[in-house]
Amino acid sequence: MIEPELAFADLDDDMACATAYLQYVVRHILENCKEDMDFFNTWIEKGIIDRLSDVAEKDFVQLTYTDAIELLLKANKKFEFPEIKAFYMRQNDDGKTVAAMDMLVPRIGELIGGSQREERLEYLEERLDDLKLNKDSYWWYLDLRRYGSVPHAGFGLGFERLVQFATGIDNIRDAIPFPRAPGSAEF
Repeated sequence: MIEPELAFADLDDDMACATAYLQYVVRHILENCKEDMDFFNTWIEKGIIDRLSDVAEKDFVQLTYTDAIELLLKANKKFEFPEIKAFYMRQNDDGKTVAAMDMLVPRIGELIGGSQREERLEYLEERLDDLKLNKDSYWWYLDLRRYGSVPHAGFGLGFERLVQFATGIDNIRDAIPFPRAPGSAEF
């Protein structure tokens, strides 16, 4: 997992950083791994070079949470909407949503998940209570905010998902050096 954290940043800064990071990595792959990409384009996924070029060059579509939910509700398929979000995600002014984002890419789904982090101690304590989490277990995290904090944000990018996306490999297990599976390691 690649997990940058940004001080003095909000959700917009987080999204801009995540987008720039992914586009940089994809450009680097296209410019420096041409022979490998030709192999993947021939044997793994026809059109992968064009798909990655689009990622490197085009603007990403951004949807609000509300717009995304409306699109899902219009679909002729049932989706489950988990309500829980990490306790450290900053709550929006509406009190119903958090300042979070997911970057979704073709064939993979979520490649990056990120959020603006909650810097307000009282909101963190309230969130821990709401989730029935033991505050004593998070004393160190709360202590980081006790004497003041700055707006900050961060994201996590799954490295194996990135490898899968960049190579066109169908199964993520083929992008993991030592994949885990039930019963594969006897003790």
